Amino acid sequence: MTGTYDDGLVVLDRQAITLRRYHFPSGTAKVIALSAVRGYRAEPLGMLTQRFRIWGSSDLRRWLPLDVKRPWRTTLITLELQDNPWPQPAFTPADPERFCELLDELLAD
Repeated sequence: MTGTYDDGLVVLDRQAITLRRYHFPSGTAKVIALSAVRGYRAEPLGMLTQRFRIWGSSDLRRWLPLDVKRPWRTTLITLELQDNPWPQPAFTPADPERFCELLDELLAD
């Protein structure tokens, strides 16, 4: 699989991951260079796993961009970055399987 992923809130291409509506309260995007990504965790959204957190963080370990559709999403992706920022960027892509396949491919290059 090659190409890009763009669901309106999350963009992945060969250079970076862009999380739109990331910063509070401005809603500006966060651009993370792909070279800074050490790895990621994908976990199912549960009742206590950020499902109803529309923006921000409830556990202080992760920061989630604004996503009003998060309660209907299935998977939370948390990025592990080389410089270990706190909190870690996390998001819920609309198509997590496609996103993870493409990210795995790009990280392997």
